[in-house]
Amino acid sequence: MEDYKRTDPDVVLMQIQKEDEDLIRQNKGRLKIFLGYCAGVGKTYRMLQDGALSKKNSIDVAIGIAETHGRKETEALLAGLECIPRKKIAYSGLDLEEVDIDRILSRAPQLVLMDELAHTNVPGSRHSKRYQDIEELINAGIDVFTTLNIQHVESIVDIVSQTSGIKVYETVPDSFLALADEIELVDLTPEKLLERLKEGKVYIPQKAQLAMQKFFRMGNLLALRELSLRYTAKQVDEDMQSYMEKSGIIGPWPVGSKLLVSISGSPSSERLLRITHRMASDLNADWYAVYVDSPQQTNLDDNSRNQLEKNILLATELCAKVFPLSGTIIADEIIHFARQKNVTLIIAGLSHRSRIEELFKGSVINELVRKSSPINVLIVGSESYRKTLYEKYKALNKKDYKSYLASCLSVAIAVGISWPLRQWLDPANIGMLLLFPVIASSVLWGTRVGLFTSAIAISLYDFFFIPPFFTFSIGDYKYLPGFLVFIAIALINSFLAKMFRWQYETSHSRERFLSSLYTFSREMMMSKNVEDILSRSATNISEAFSSDAVIFVPDADGNLTLATHIHTRSIIDEAEKAIAVWVYKNGQPAGRNTRTLSSSMWYFLPMNVKESTIGVVGIRSTNQEHFLTADQIRLLESFASMVGLALANH
Repeated sequence: MEDYKRTDPDVVLMQIQKEDEDLIRQNKGRLKIFLGYCAGVGKTYRMLQDGALSKKNSIDVAIGIAETHGRKETEALLAGLECIPRKKIAYSGLDLEEVDIDRILSRAPQLVLMDELAHTNVPGSRHSKRYQDIEELINAGIDVFTTLNIQHVESIVDIVSQTSGIKVYETVPDSFLALADEIELVDLTPEKLLERLKEGKVYIPQKAQLAMQKFFRMGNLLALRELSLRYTAKQVDEDMQSYMEKSGIIGPWPVGSKLLVSISGSPSSERLLRITHRMASDLNADWYAVYVDSPQQTNLDDNSRNQLEKNILLATELCAKVFPLSGTIIADEIIHFARQKNVTLIIAGLSHRSRIEELFKGSVINELVRKSSPINVLIVGSESYRKTLYEKYKALNKKDYKSYLASCLSVAIAVGISWPLRQWLDPANIGMLLLFPVIASSVLWGTRVGLFTSAIAISLYDFFFIPPFFTFSIGDYKYLPGFLVFIAIALINSFLAKMFRWQYETSHSRERFLSSLYTFSREMMMSKNVEDILSRSATNISEAFSSDAVIFVPDADGNLTLATHIHTRSIIDEAEKAIAVWVYKNGQPAGRNTRTLSSSMWYFLPMNVKESTIGVVGIRSTNQEHFLTADQIRLLESFASMVGLALANH
């Protein structure tokens, strides 16, 4: 056989993976998305038309929700189609309506029509987003038709913001859109759309006039239409490539490229993730999102940590493979990981640091570019933003001034001790005494306080002990090297202290993680029966996370029941149990810190063994302000897997 006809092994692997995915999706419902570039192009109308046609073809069709916005031609299509009543939810003194998922699941039509995919549900709903409602219906084997505007696609919201100046807050992750079996473009020229708007076929006349002045400008419509056409063309190209691969048609498959994006606790990382996702989609490439835990990250405030967790969640929704890294030099860790994974392109954001900050703190970007060969590096310019003096002042106000006051007091004490000794000690020895508060401050409170202390110490040293006395002028410049020593010692000591502190925290965190896993696995091995497994598991989980813990398992009839609980301040109520039942049936986490029933104070996690769920673990933290970090969630997932395996073996 000729070499050029041999199938690429990477293509074979991709084909096997896709076949496995197809097998998994056989028992799920099909998803069709009607995509448009703007309200009024006819998405809901087309969806209802197709729904009516499906009913004529003897398919059981029901409407979960359809927003007609008063358009008569759209309302006419509702005739003859069953509308499932919506669920009323009380919120802020109002009775609001949302899709009744339980009623749809009970009714179990073959096809359900669900308008406005990007909709955010009323607080108190099972899911925070409508696309999660639709995902649950698909998993239950129900086909779904839905509608979406292009500006709500997560990976391109930054482009929409740049081209139209409109900030979009309701988005649908690309990982969900990848589930779609078909995406149909509903298109209309901007001229015809504006004509419909003037005729009152999109909004009422008063609202239409305002819309034309803001969102419905010709430039915006052209840009959004181009985005929708490009997005649909890309989907068609992917479908064509998938067909050719399945059919064994030889072609130049664009495999082998791998991208890596470095993220942090900065809001600009969101834009980097979207850019990398678009590039990976265009190149048909795998991509990784990494964040490095380094000494520089030890002083992250709560906002930065929350933003980092948000960025990690976004990376997951955009189908990235997320990896946490740890090291003293950020650039080295990124390069090392990139070479391990055969990455071909690294994407990083332009630093917001000033030249002075780069001089003292260094530049990760410069190090990355210098050490990356032969890997290419793409530096992406971020939105031009730099903190104003007022914002820096506000940030300083949030810091603990006790450290600055304590450093001033320590210098004052050192001066007080040195003052009566000036007759017996020369200025050089007195300078050594004044170094003690500089060293202590830099070690205890970091670089900023250390430099502040060195400045105070230098000033008082010059004022009281260097002639001419009681002035800040320097009579002999031989003392200047001594002043530089003060600054150098503050910088060096703060760096070393930060390094040792980070190494201790990192090693201590890993030790606790491994110790918890070891202790938990040992407890599972020592368990004699199912009751013993459940009791030991709940106790260990409660101790590891300093939280209340519950475990649910099915009874002989298959109904989920509370098997054990530790430290619960009250018996778990029916609402919380209903969440656990949902987790058991769907095999997905729910509760606090998720997008499903997030109003709950509990976090529920399924105990999955292979492709089945055999129970549910739930925890409620005693600290309501700070809940689970990404590392803690991974540890809890490990615990849940161990409990599941132990129960399966008994």
